[in-house]
Amino acid sequence: MIRPVAFRMNEQTAVNNYYQKVLDGLSSETVNAKAQEEFDTFVQKLRLVGVNVIVVDDTVNPDTPDSIFPNNWISFHENGDVALYPMFAENRRSERREDILDILEDDGFRINEIMDYTSAEEDGFFLEGTGSVILDRENGKAYCALSPRADEELFIEFCEDFEFSPIIFEAFQTVNGERKLIYHTNVMMCIADTFAVICADCIDDKKERKMVLDSLRGDGKEVILITEDQVNNFAGNMLEVVGSDERRYLVMSASAHQSLTKKQVAQIEEHVTILSSSLDTIEACGGGSARCMMAEIFLPKE
Repeated sequence: MIRPVAFRMNEQTAVNNYYQKVLDGLSSETVNAKAQEEFDTFVQKLRLVGVNVIVVDDTVNPDTPDSIFPNNWISFHENGDVALYPMFAENRRSERREDILDILEDDGFRINEIMDYTSAEEDGFFLEGTGSVILDRENGKAYCALSPRADEELFIEFCEDFEFSPIIFEAFQTVNGERKLIYHTNVMMCIADTFAVICADCIDDKKERKMVLDSLRGDGKEVILITEDQVNNFAGNMLEVVGSDERRYLVMSASAHQSLTKKQVAQIEEHVTILSSSLDTIEACGGGSARCMMAEIFLPKE
């Protein structure tokens, strides 16, 4: 996780991230201080239940207002491979830092090969990590909702390199009465060990919707459906993590948690314990939430 030093609303991502808002009357210093406070509390909650969190401080230069969301530029894999991804916003490309790989190696993680897809940026093609791609590592599947930030050919190339079966669809949200592509898949779905949380209503094409749901259910996952309104509260932006005693947690923001119905909470709690934390400032200015803030490390230990 990356602790922010100059977090603010990123004007370069707001063009197709319709979840971002301007917080009127708040100075940039106040916004960053609030984001840091939310970040620190969140990390503390994760550590309290035994989750191993590696925190890296962001740097003031270069200007990286979205550095708090590292899952968009990097992913880690069980075979020791690391993927680096091409980013839509120019000022997000500076978030990629080689020293972070050194920090992980110093921490005892083994890195074998780096798969670098970033040259696609020069041609205007993007694939923003586990924001764009939802990995079902156990079943060897990768789900991707195409958007200006998730290119189909790049996604297929990634799947071939990492030996995932691609599941491709389009997901939409309503913006001022119009259906617009959702910028990241991880806003509308989350795959855990034994269940999946998904807003099927976002997948307008009925055949695509059926294909995605059949794929999840075919792997024995309980499908927990959420609404578009809940997606607007970041209820799809969740990640399952493991704490001490191999206990599993579903991590989400307080607004996501509060948006769930009693029935949905009960469905989730059949499988895992819910862990939530207030991320109001980060969600409003950043247009991302709990899942985006965590780049999960599957690398082997030395």
